Amino acid sequence: MTVERIDQPETIPIDTALRLRKYSDDCSFALKWYQDEETLLLVDGKNTPYDMKRLYQMYHYLQKQGEVYFIEYQPDACAEFVPIGDVTFGKDDIPIVIGDRTLRGKGIGKRVIQALIDRAKSFGFPSLRVADIYDYNIGSQRLFESCGFHATTATDRGHSYELLL
Repeated sequence: MTVERIDQPETIPIDTALRLRKYSDDCSFALKWYQDEETLLLVDGKNTPYDMKRLYQMYHYLQKQGEVYFIEYQPDACAEFVPIGDVTFGKDDIPIVIGDRTLRGKGIGKRVIQALIDRAKSFGFPSLRVADIYDYNIGSQRLFESCGFHATTATDRGHSYELLL
């Protein structure tokens, strides 16, 4: 999927240890993220684990909303990049998951969101939005607020967030 008729790059380098790689249907490694109860509560508000069919459906839905990327991390200079999460870059939502719990709270999500903010600015987007962050998802609230987003509209379970560019 493209955003505003802009071709999606295969990769977006963020720094020497972090990059975004364009989604491909080779995503079986991501299934474990969407079977983890803690992750599911943060993402879906329930703990029903995904199977491969549902995982494909989710990613294909997200592709219609924007550019879908796997977040890849290189633990040291000699190692290969490994997928640790995913993010969708859209004007109306930017869902992000750091599937590897050991890497949450380490600033990776912030570096990813900042890279996507820079991408949006380069295209002249007037704003970016996050459709819904649940009230109990304090980590996501802090992430987006630290990048300049502000809570706007109340939703059934939380708030929408917006960043004026």
